[in-house]
Amino acid sequence: MSSEPSPGERLAAALRRSPIYVDPSLASALPEADRARLIAKFRKLSVPVFVVLVPLVKGGTWSDDEQLATVVHAKLGRDGVYITFSDIGDDLRAKEFGGEHQARYAAWAVSFDRSMDDASLATRLDRIADLMVSGNAKKEYDRQSAAIQKRVEERRAEEEPRSGDSSVLPLTLGAAGIAAAGIGGLLLWRRRRMAATSRGDSALLMPRTVFSTAKRAGEDQLREQTAREVIAFGELLDTTDVPVSGERTGELMTRALDAYQAAGKTLDRARGIPDLAGVLVLLDQGRDALASAQAVAAGRPEIPPSPLCFFNPLHGDAATRIEWRPIGSRRRLRVHACRDCARAARTKETPDILTDRRDGRDVPYFEADPSQSVWAETGYGQLRDDLIHRVLRGD
Repeated sequence: MSSEPSPGERLAAALRRSPIYVDPSLASALPEADRARLIAKFRKLSVPVFVVLVPLVKGGTWSDDEQLATVVHAKLGRDGVYITFSDIGDDLRAKEFGGEHQARYAAWAVSFDRSMDDASLATRLDRIADLMVSGNAKKEYDRQSAAIQKRVEERRAEEEPRSGDSSVLPLTLGAAGIAAAGIGGLLLWRRRRMAATSRGDSALLMPRTVFSTAKRAGEDQLREQTAREVIAFGELLDTTDVPVSGERTGELMTRALDAYQAAGKTLDRARGIPDLAGVLVLLDQGRDALASAQAVAAGRPEIPPSPLCFFNPLHGDAATRIEWRPIGSRRRLRVHACRDCARAARTKETPDILTDRRDGRDVPYFEADPSQSVWAETGYGQLRDDLIHRVLRGD
């Protein structure tokens, strides 16, 4: 008796019939006429393009775009460009297998382009195709990225002299409207969703799916990913309203902006995975500060920060606080660690520690000379609370 096909196998079977698959709940978001036109347009490209539009829901069948594209590619068995929704909204993402045609840059450029904020799904897919055909996707991505950074820096300069007044930071939420799409009133959130009071529901915080990808990535992939996250945070700062109604709100917004600047500075000078992990730590701290600023401005409690794993920040959330003594040291540290590393430390096993290349050999990052590594000196911000300041100072 044959078993039922898996969700990935069902999607692959649908893509063999048509290169554009739209979940029935989202049917009205991309009418049949638009699908036929887009299929004809994508066929003009030198690479096969598959569009897979299904809801991405944390804890559901498909929780992030990376997982969806990877599984469907494996089941379909065909290299090419796979376009999906992003796991943080209805922005589009593109992943390539077996080539490089600037598809990912085309999708990112469209996501960052303010003129596309209220564009239909068909229009955004059209734009992705046009950028790929032109060969200018990377150039347009760089232009949109620079525009975001410039706007953030200009607004920071405007607000610094008045950080303690009761004005509203001019960070407009032009891209945060909610667009209804599909049967049964299914809502797709445009761009970044509004923050809630609890940590788990705040869309201003670092998406934890970032780390499921980061911990498996090589250095080049991680550099690309961190660059994308820096730009995304800049966009978030540029598109989020925060009324500065008190001293604490101003302090938190300053911290968020400082973290953004520190992350960009670190990325520019990153020489390996430890530095790229530091970029994600700084972004995580910045997003925590931004979410807290918005909560405080709305009269709610600050969002409780959740450090990343002390042993390797690429592991993601450090849900457990432990007391740990490095081998050969009398000093006992109280640090936050991910579940697996905490379990290893408690059973006297060696956690999965991020290493740094020093004097021709790999050593645990915290064993590097503190005068040469801000990550060793601060434990990625867990041993000292001035990581952002130290990075901006040039440590």
